[in-house]
Amino acid sequence: MTEVAEVPAVSKDSKPALSPVAQKFILHWGEMGTRWGVNRTVAQIHALLYLSQRPMPADEIADTLAVARSNVSTSLRELQGWRIVRVAPILGDRRQHFESMKDIWEMFRVILDERKKREIDPTIRVLGECVAEAGKAGPSEAYARERINEMLEFIASMDTLFQEFQHLPPTAARGLIKLRGRVKKLLPG
Repeated sequence: MTEVAEVPAVSKDSKPALSPVAQKFILHWGEMGTRWGVNRTVAQIHALLYLSQRPMPADEIADTLAVARSNVSTSLRELQGWRIVRVAPILGDRRQHFESMKDIWEMFRVILDERKKREIDPTIRVLGECVAEAGKAGPSEAYARERINEMLEFIASMDTLFQEFQHLPPTAARGLIKLRGRVKKLLPG
């Protein structure tokens, strides 16, 4: 496992230093972000804003995480594109402040929706095109068409299941997830 440098505690200008727990969470979230295909700094900024009790301006985020201000600006735009961070105006302060979505269930739903738009929808479209093209190619592509069509049906089924989950009220979704292994007992065989 690679060692990760600690985020320096910031105390100048009376800015609060990050607690050891906050540092650990932010560093881990950055590492996990890279495994999920998200830039480390983007994930760390998200973690910082998620833990922050108040909206933060970009310069304070840069100072707290010891990253370049330009990197913070780019990362904040990406997080806004994911719809999990928003601008939160502060009366009397001309700077833009940012805050993370705090409801973990809603955040999960929004991230899944964004991943669906970026990954699943294009995949379903391309797989459909491949199946159609393989069908026109004739017998030489029959095996490939069968394999791709099987994958298309699976992904489309998972997409339908996801859409049904997305339309559940939050309380119903929480209840469904709490069922976990008990659902297996309800199913035949």
